[in-house]
Amino acid sequence: MNIKAYQTMSKCFGLYLSICFSLTLLESVNLVSAENLSNPSSISIKVSPAEAQNKQVLEQAGRLHIVFSRSDEEAPRFYSAWPTQNIEPLFAIDLKSLNEQLILTSNMLGGFPHKRLEDLPAGEWYVQAIYDTNTLDSGINSPGNYFSDIQKVSVKEGSEFTLQLTLNEQIPPDELPKDQPLLKFVKLKSETLSKFWNEDMYLRAGVILPRTYFDKPLARFPVFFDIGGYGSRYTRAQRLYENEDFQRYWQDENTLQMVIVFLDGEAPFGDPYQINSANNGPYGDATWQELLPYLESQFNLVDDMKGRFVSGCSTGGWVSLALQIFYPDLFNGAWSYSADGVDFRYFQLVNIYEDDNAFFNEHNQERPSFREKDGDVIFSIKREISMENTMGRTNSFVTSGGQWGGWNAVYSPRSEDGLPLAIWDPETGKINKTVAEAWKKYDLRLHTEKNWPSLGPKLAGKLHIWMGDMDNFYLNNAMYFFEDMLKAQSEPAYDAEFIFKRGVGHCDYDSLEMRKHTISQMMKRFEANN
Repeated sequence: MNIKAYQTMSKCFGLYLSICFSLTLLESVNLVSAENLSNPSSISIKVSPAEAQNKQVLEQAGRLHIVFSRSDEEAPRFYSAWPTQNIEPLFAIDLKSLNEQLILTSNMLGGFPHKRLEDLPAGEWYVQAIYDTNTLDSGINSPGNYFSDIQKVSVKEGSEFTLQLTLNEQIPPDELPKDQPLLKFVKLKSETLSKFWNEDMYLRAGVILPRTYFDKPLARFPVFFDIGGYGSRYTRAQRLYENEDFQRYWQDENTLQMVIVFLDGEAPFGDPYQINSANNGPYGDATWQELLPYLESQFNLVDDMKGRFVSGCSTGGWVSLALQIFYPDLFNGAWSYSADGVDFRYFQLVNIYEDDNAFFNEHNQERPSFREKDGDVIFSIKREISMENTMGRTNSFVTSGGQWGGWNAVYSPRSEDGLPLAIWDPETGKINKTVAEAWKKYDLRLHTEKNWPSLGPKLAGKLHIWMGDMDNFYLNNAMYFFEDMLKAQSEPAYDAEFIFKRGVGHCDYDSLEMRKHTISQMMKRFEANN
């Protein structure tokens, strides 16, 4: 459920916003503070490429994002993408190229949380522009994209101002972090994904080796595939490895010896969920038929089902459960924490099969998306989708790279234009029942129930599920349905562990202690099967 950082622009009504593009060099300048003027007639933003930029790049289509922030402690382009009250204002527009001069009228623009740029609150703002042309990476801060220096502007009520932003910086190519004694990183070209996308596509992973790895060169170690929250990158392996508490645990002579592999949550439309889908492509085949054999050959992993385990929280909770269910002969256990919706009759609070609208319930009230543990609502689905609409190309959440866009890309069919079909209308929330029908393929409760006679024996003792009963994203409701379905099975009877924690929210636990517990349980199962 972690929401990726992106940036975007607002719809401006009654506002004249001009963004001028040319191939002439514009020097980066500090923004001029607004003068006190009444009845503002225009706000002008001039964005130009630097002279040295490659003409071929300038002719690429992309989405121009401009983001405002109250602070310059972090560059505004690293937008938080979290639609709470103090979210950074975003404005964005799709462009065919930068190699031309354009005048953008108000009805061409999109924005969040302010529909119009003229509604930007008064005060001091830090502003940055970024031009996103990398369609093979879901984030706007992707290799090859251009961005401007940070400018400061003083906005006063009833005034007009002019911004000049030069796209004079380029995000460098992706590089693997440096290896450390027991920490390794891999990057493998995927032939199946490259064929699907008609571009070179790579799988990445971070690998933490056990303390005794080099002491036992002929030994083979069980492996724990760690799946992160939404959009989590393989580089999180480095953060864990360098954590002092983890190091004390990992180096302790009593710590059970296994390899941890951190998979990568990045694909063109967001997190690929490590499974095949119509929009992201064959990520399941690529991960388990290409990456897995490579890891086994490089890191002395146990090369059969008995030594493979999966676990994660949130997105990782769903993925670990889905991998165990979709690949029952590949893994020997899944430890799933705060899993994304496992029954689409409760996709958060939306029943995609029976409800008519995702934004409003049968009482015509906005459906919440995120709550405090005491039930107090923080933001709604409609607000979150509005944010992702501004983030996404074509002004739609389906290309946002955000959580809802990521789900939609994994579960939905592909349209004729190559984009994911939307489960619901981005503006109204009306559910497309044809698309909803196609989602059934990924409904874990439905799949498990339909295939239980053959699937049940293969899942015996392998499912370990943890959920807070006040999950912040209302994910506990779907898990109740999943548990009820399993309890109703008799041939064979279900054999799964469910733990529901009272008054506990989303992934609300001590992560290191939970990791220790998970590793301990995995090793017990491994030893029992050998």
